Amino acid sequence: MSRRIPRHVAIIMDGNGRWAEKRGYPRIYGHIRGSARIKPIVKEADRVGIKALTLYAFSTENWCRPDLELQVLWKLLKKYLIKEVDEFDRNNVCLRAIGEIDRLAPDVRKVLDYTVDRLAGNTGLQLTLAISYGSRREFERAARLFAEDCVQNKRKPADISEAVLSNYMWTSVLGDLSDVDLVIRTGGEKRISNYLLWQSAYAEFIFTDLFWPDFKPSDLLAAVEEYSNRERRYGGLSAEAQL
Repeated sequence: MSRRIPRHVAIIMDGNGRWAEKRGYPRIYGHIRGSARIKPIVKEADRVGIKALTLYAFSTENWCRPDLELQVLWKLLKKYLIKEVDEFDRNNVCLRAIGEIDRLAPDVRKVLDYTVDRLAGNTGLQLTLAISYGSRREFERAARLFAEDCVQNKRKPADISEAVLSNYMWTSVLGDLSDVDLVIRTGGEKRISNYLLWQSAYAEFIFTDLFWPDFKPSDLLAAVEEYSNRERRYGGLSAEAQL
């Protein structure tokens, strides 16, 4: 039986700190192990035919974390990008970042901007890192930009629609891939934590008790299999009900 592959998968990579604490390690060790999980998951997503993969790397709420933990997170991000950029390029991966990127420190922003620019022309897997991201901030920004266009006579209030507002979202650069088909959250929590609320309106959700450092390519494949067996009705009737 052929699989129905989700075009856009979004992952909430949760549980790094708890994974470490459970083993008697400092929380930052969990982030180190968690960062090592990204590469195999990206490779598996590309292998199975997923077109877009968005990873929740850092939320707007995460800025309240202790300074030491934040320093480790930014160091890991820079190290990851520097280490993987060549392989991403060889594999035709396009990288983007969404969120309040202007809040990042100059050294982090420099590495991120270089990596994004280097991979901008690639046409394979569309990999997006949600960094300093929150959906409510995204909505706020979209509404402000639309209002500014109205003031400048580029738009009229009557123009507003779902399609128009989508063009003001950070994910608009993904075009017809911006809507999320499958959201996966690791770490055992069953909430979406202000993540891609607009884009995931009709997504399927899978919550796993596995902490992110334990999430393997086989677990991603299992999630894709489960997605493939679900029927997405978008508010309509199931195939059986229509008979």
